[in-house]
Amino acid sequence: MHAPPFRLARATGAATPDEAPHLRAFAPAAACCGPSQAELDRSRRRPRLADLDAHLHCSIIGTCLSTHELRKLVPKFTPLDGQHASDLEIHHTAVEHAIQGGALAKALQKALDTRYAGALRRFAAARDADAVLALWNEARASGDIPPAYWALMTHPATTMAVRQAAFGDLHMLSHLVGAANRADLRRLVALEEENAALQAKIERQQMRLNEMSRERDDARKALDEQSAHAARPESEDAAHDQAALHAQLAALQEALAARDARLALQTSRREAAEQRAAADATVLHTLRAQLDEAHALIDALRAEAHAMENAAQPDDDSDAGTPRALPREALKGRRIVYVGGRPGSNHALRRWVAAAGGELTVHDGGVEDRKGLLAAALAGADLAVFPVDCVDHDSMATLKRVCERHRVSWHPLRTASLASFVELMMRLHVSAAPALTPVPLSRFCLRHG
Repeated sequence: MHAPPFRLARATGAATPDEAPHLRAFAPAAACCGPSQAELDRSRRRPRLADLDAHLHCSIIGTCLSTHELRKLVPKFTPLDGQHASDLEIHHTAVEHAIQGGALAKALQKALDTRYAGALRRFAAARDADAVLALWNEARASGDIPPAYWALMTHPATTMAVRQAAFGDLHMLSHLVGAANRADLRRLVALEEENAALQAKIERQQMRLNEMSRERDDARKALDEQSAHAARPESEDAAHDQAALHAQLAALQEALAARDARLALQTSRREAAEQRAAADATVLHTLRAQLDEAHALIDALRAEAHAMENAAQPDDDSDAGTPRALPREALKGRRIVYVGGRPGSNHALRRWVAAAGGELTVHDGGVEDRKGLLAAALAGADLAVFPVDCVDHDSMATLKRVCERHRVSWHPLRTASLASFVELMMRLHVSAAPALTPVPLSRFCLRHG
């Protein structure tokens, strides 16, 4: 990550040269008039979820609350269908309402405080930002990330610098999780083979248990017949026969007890094997879902690489050193609005669109450009584009509303790179009847997961 999605905090007590005269002018008043008791009480109170910076809600909700909890909580306060809505729609709705405040934000606050009450009590002992950061580093080393992240973000002594440090640590952990998925894919084949072997072993054990059950029933039937015959002695020799029958009965009972013990042992082994097979099936399902997402990402990267190769080849009608993008007049008279992105790639996008005869208007989503200028920039535009990995939720929601109002088609990009933009433009140009309707977002997001 080149820079966090919020402005870096300025050190406390540092004043710019423009602010220094004003601070000196009000120095006597500050010396005699300190903060009121109400301001001191507010500084000691934990901030609410809606009071935090709007760029932090996505990481807090995505890390500290599971999708299952959000599916039970979000439909109670929004018209969203919890059964048919995707995980990304549930997540985006929760983040938007957390930023705006209201009933859903209060419910999310209560759920987080209830779930991580122990972490809140542990962090309450910290009296300054250094102590809070030390507790966060200790929790990060032990792997207990979600409780410590919520307690740090809402601690009264937490400063913007501490929140930025925790946000950066969490962002880098997401990269480590992605790298671990490659090792899980290698285990997929081994788990499938082990699962097949366990299934075959269970079938053999089940057949053996059925055979032992039949043998036990036959032995019990023979024992009952011999017992009935021994109950009717007809002569003096019958007493000896009865004693032999009792001995044989005792031997059969011992054999039956031994077989029952073996049957119980095999039954316990079969149940344990079934539990392992069920656990392996769950892991296999998860790995298959991750593999599908990886294949989807690979297909997108291949399409972008193919588009960049075509763009890098020289045009037949131009000089040998001029890269071939779209035809010179492909975007003539068309204006494209690009919201978000990075400054380095935005300059390359302008040159690329200008080479095709078009005009590219860039709005950074509210970092330096005012968000009020977004509606004016979209008026009269032919197309709106935004990268999902480098734009905040508020700007994306504003872009969709304004595009619907002005009847401007919008397209999301996978990343803020030049390759994603070139692939989209070439796909729209090659299509015989380009559909300028919004395309659905992918479930996979490099920034939000």
